[in-house]
Amino acid sequence: MQLLSLLPLLALDVVFVSAPVDDGAATPAAFVPRVVVNDNRQPAGTLRAGVLTLRIEARLADWHPDGEDAAGAKVPAFAEEGKAARIPGPLIRVPAGTEVALSVHNALAQPLTMRGLDDRLRDTTDRQPDRVIEVAPGATRAMRIRLDAPGTYLYYGATRGQTVDWRSGEDAQLSGAIVVDPPTGRPTKDRIFMIGVWSDTAGRVLAQRRRILSTINGRSWPNTERLSYAIGDTVHWRVINASADSHPMHLHGFYYELDARGDGRRDTTYAPAQRRRANTEELSSGTTMALTWVPERPGNWLFHCHLPDHFRANGPLGVLRTAADVPPTTTHDAMNHALSEMNGLVMGVIVRGAPEPREVTANAAPSRTLRLLVRPSAGGSAAKPYYAFSLHAGGAEPPADSGLHVGPALVLTRGERTSITVVNALDRTTSVHWHGIELDSYFDGVAGFSGQGTHIAPVIAPHDSFVARFTPPRAGTFIYHTHVDETVQQLAGLAGPLIVLEPGRTLDSATDHIMLITTPHEFADELRSVLINGQAAPARLEVRSGVAQRLRLINMTTRRPRIRAELRHDSTLVQWRPLAKDGADLPARFQVATPARAPISIGETMDFEFLPSAGGDWRLEVRSLNGTVLSSVPITVLAPSPN
Repeated sequence: MQLLSLLPLLALDVVFVSAPVDDGAATPAAFVPRVVVNDNRQPAGTLRAGVLTLRIEARLADWHPDGEDAAGAKVPAFAEEGKAARIPGPLIRVPAGTEVALSVHNALAQPLTMRGLDDRLRDTTDRQPDRVIEVAPGATRAMRIRLDAPGTYLYYGATRGQTVDWRSGEDAQLSGAIVVDPPTGRPTKDRIFMIGVWSDTAGRVLAQRRRILSTINGRSWPNTERLSYAIGDTVHWRVINASADSHPMHLHGFYYELDARGDGRRDTTYAPAQRRRANTEELSSGTTMALTWVPERPGNWLFHCHLPDHFRANGPLGVLRTAADVPPTTTHDAMNHALSEMNGLVMGVIVRGAPEPREVTANAAPSRTLRLLVRPSAGGSAAKPYYAFSLHAGGAEPPADSGLHVGPALVLTRGERTSITVVNALDRTTSVHWHGIELDSYFDGVAGFSGQGTHIAPVIAPHDSFVARFTPPRAGTFIYHTHVDETVQQLAGLAGPLIVLEPGRTLDSATDHIMLITTPHEFADELRSVLINGQAAPARLEVRSGVAQRLRLINMTTRRPRIRAELRHDSTLVQWRPLAKDGADLPARFQVATPARAPISIGETMDFEFLPSAGGDWRLEVRSLNGTVLSSVPITVLAPSPN
């Protein structure tokens, strides 16, 4: 532990180095030029007569992802010949039909392996294997590739071959974007964001790590680019996951429309009738997405990965902080929490426009008032506490609980002005994010950032409160959860379902079932199981044969970016009908019966309908990607009602 705590101070000297360094006192270290952070706005190379000429070099460079004045690391990076090294690497962006005359020079001391420099042909039946290019130290490889199929792609390299550390350690930033535009050109205000993660292991989010440095376009929050838009702008983004981890990417306050998805080699552009809406979408390793959204309300918003490890507060260069590095719980920075106690895969989005309608949300009498208590539960420890959300409906406060639980379901009504007073009875600060709800920025729950101008929401100090006001504009399945120190507070129990119903409707527990999936308190349990509604052994459901049932599935685990839910009758998958994703009803064309198996990522909600029949063994299973059952809800199907 002592060595780990010293790593931030020694980061300039002990980080992964991929070239020999002379440590002799008599010989000064060789000068290594600094990396230029690449915002992916300027294409590389020279395009003439349908041919792009581009010369790329891999070299050692001095990278400062936490800011130019922060600690740096010497890492391999790509550069355009004669120019500074860039992270991400030089952008290859051309119209469809372009031929690329490309050379790759290896100025590193180790062999370089390259992938992704393939033809992108319109004929998707051509399933040629990925091209693997080996470049010896000091050597240059020349090639020509044809880019015909519009889409979002990537290229990447490694100095250690095809090992488990591909795209993880010091090689994590050896990557660049390839964008093929339609022949008519690219859309206005199109931006490209490349995700990278420098970590101890590749693609092992359930491993204990020493370092997790997560970046977007070469920088870690709060040093990532601030994006600025006006109300009514049409925003186009391309997001590329060049890391070995998966990332559920969540946009606060708005929905985006999926225009395309790709696997890095092939890209599928959706026709308007095929597009769906989301506020959280998972990108597995090497995949891409193109999206469009329109900002409708002013204020400060976040776009971030929803894995707490990927936006937690870390030390310099992503070295995990120890308990000694964390400030006392009562002295968290109340006004700058988002800037001082978050890092990693986060981008700030500033929407310009008229001031928020505070005179309406603050002064108009709410139709519905709630009091949400945040309190400690008995049975935890200082290192791993138990916390609980409790609803206080009036009179004496409900008695404190013990053990690990999830928050109670908050059931609201579409169009009903609602006021929720969050009372913090903890010995540390907290804040609550209303995940997926379209609301004024000030009430979004990102302490020190949510709001507009000087009207910025603070954290909720110990023994203080904060009033959130919003009017849900749609019925659906949402989430409320802490947005402070998530790796501790969320694991301690601070997450719950938020259900919005149509006016005049009530939540019928006989046909409407909430399944909130969370993480066990102990790491050993986390490796092999999940909790459903806070229980390791979920309660049995009883349903009536022939009566349609609604399942509301919510993934709020902390380190399982993708699990899958399956509904089985005996050993057979039954059929269910998708109804909604992330609180938004799916278009009718998506609401068709399918086999009851669906992946669901952290921060996603999915609603399904199924029709049970009598007899046999029914169960809802939550499985890992490799098929291991992590938890199971037994279901008893009762005979049809005599009425």
